[in-house]
Order: sequence, then C-alpha cells, then structure tokens
Amino acid sequence: MATVDRWLLPDGIEEVLPPQAAQIEASRRQVLDMFQAWGYEFVVTPHIEFLESLLTGAGQKLDLRTFKVTDPQSGHLMGFRADITPQVARMDAHSLRREGPSRLCYAGSVVHARPRSLSRSRSPIQLGAELYGDASPAADIEVISLMLATLEQAQIADIHMDLGHVGVYRGLARAAELSADQEAQIFDALQRKAVDEVAALTEQLPQDLAAMLNKLSQLCGGREVLDQAKSVLAAAPSSVLDALDQLIVIADALMLRYPHLPFYFDLGELRGYHYHTGVVFAAFVPGVGQSIAQGGRYDDIGAVFGRARPATGFSTDLKTLVDLGQQPAVVLPAGVWAPTGADADLWQAICALR
Repeated sequence: MATVDRWLLPDGIEEVLPPQAAQIEASRRQVLDMFQAWGYEFVVTPHIEFLESLLTGAGQKLDLRTFKVTDPQSGHLMGFRADITPQVARMDAHSLRREGPSRLCYAGSVVHARPRSLSRSRSPIQLGAELYGDASPAADIEVISLMLATLEQAQIADIHMDLGHVGVYRGLARAAELSADQEAQIFDALQRKAVDEVAALTEQLPQDLAAMLNKLSQLCGGREVLDQAKSVLAAAPSSVLDALDQLIVIADALMLRYPHLPFYFDLGELRGYHYHTGVVFAAFVPGVGQSIAQGGRYDDIGAVFGRARPATGFSTDLKTLVDLGQQPAVVLPAGVWAPTGADADLWQAICALR
C-alpha cells in the first residue's frame, strides 16, 4: 500500500469521530441503564474465541461472516465474534447455570467478514437482551416490549412491527414428512412469495397439507390474518395450532400495549428458520431496506453447551439507532485547560475543577 493510501479503511469498516462518538456512547449508557431497570444484567463476551465455540449450534450460520486467524500460542483456529448472541447463550448454559429465568444484556462491537447486505456496516455495535428459562408467551411479550422501548428511547420515528412464527411451517413440514431438500426448496419459495413454485413443489403431498402450505404465502397482513389462519389451518397438526395460538396471544397483548403502532403478520415469513423455534419479529422504518431491530425465540440455543432451555431475545445495531434517531445532540461539559506550572495549590485547584 502506498504511503498516500495508508489512511484508507476496508469497505464497511468505519471510524467514529466526535461528536458522533459521544452520541453513541451516551445512547449506549442510556439503553444499558434502561435494561438494568427492566432487570437485565450486563455481560461482556470475548472479542475472539476458538472457532469451534463460535460456530457451534446457533453460530453455525456465521461461518462465512466470521474473520478467522490462527492462535500462535495454541495453533488452533480462532474467530472474531460476528454475533454476540451465541456467546451469551454459552454463558447462561455453562458459566452461570442458574435455575429459573435469567435476564442478560450486552453491548459490544462485532466484525463481519461479509456484510449482512450491501448497505450494512461490517463493524456494527451489537446491542441486545436475552431472557432464558421462560417458555411462556409472556417472555416473548416482555422482550418485544423491551425492544420497542429501546427504539423509543432512541427516538426512532414511524416504526412498523413484523411478526411471524416458524412453528407453523415447521409443523406442516413435519406432518408432510418432507425430506431436507423438499423442506429447503419450499422454504425458499415461500420467502420469495413464489406461489406457482410452491404449488409445483407440493403437488405430490397429501391434498390437505399441500393446500395449507400453499396458503401460507397468502396469510399476510393485519390482525385479521390470524383469524383467517385459524380457519385455513383448522385441520393442521396440534403443533401448528399451538404455534398459532401463541402468536395470537402475543399479538393481542402487544396491540393492547401499543394501539397506535402498525403491526404486520406474515406466516410465510420464516426469518431465521434454522435458528429460531417460535415467534420471530422485526422492526422496520420507511426508507430503510432492512430491519433495524430483530429477534425471536430460540429454545435450543444452549443445547450444544450442555443445557437446552427456553430462550428469547432481540438485537440491534447501536450505530443504526443513533443515525436514524432524533435525539438531541449530546452537550458535553466544558473541559478545563490550564498552564503547566510548579504551584502545588494551583494544581489542586485545577484537579478540583476537573
């Protein structure tokens, strides 16, 4: 690299200058204080770990997004964290090993070998909260409410909520005894809303299950969609009906708490299908092509660490919140500059002012 180019940073890697750095730090402190007020304990995870730990279980999907290096001390491959969630799951399962619900939160830089999308940073500041040990819809309602409180504190305007439940498709796929390839193909077609493709992929399945799978991509819209789903999926296996009932309980509670917030339901939206086990949710704002905060239930996340138990949580990027938010600029206290001198009394006075 030529001397003149040494100031260049890699694509997607940013430095944060004043006053934005002060704004980000102030927002971080405010959000973590709020998390604590909700009963969530702050944890700090390692920036770098053995690759086997980072890419175990829920972290398997992070392989292509993880920077890898060789540890000169042990010779083992190591990786820089690309997602803090699996690390916190290990803490709950292996390090803390608590009985009953455990509420943990975090805020820290992550680095991505590949961005989540062309417009995304490769060095976000991931902020999130996890609730372990509670399988009830009340836990999901709490976590979604905390996510919305986080966005509200950042003064994000015009939020739209998107909710679904991966248990609906998963239950239908199991009832139809789909092979792994069939399940993946139908999943992909549903994400693209490719109605004709879904029909072609399900034509050899039992008629009732094929009809329900074909209807999934059409079950999207407002609260009325959940009532339609109760009718369309009336003959579905009990696991599907249970998933739908859970989503209805969560939806009704949230709509009661946030009567002016637009809610959108999509039973064909399977965000994080191979990672989540229940309700999935995301927050969107106009003009931004991706979710600004997202989460869901992932009850199996701790299994690979020897202790599977219920889990639900959310995450967001603190930089994005500051960029999109309408918080007033942080006003820092004025600094105290003083001449260098040998006067001890003057030095004590300067220290007192600082």
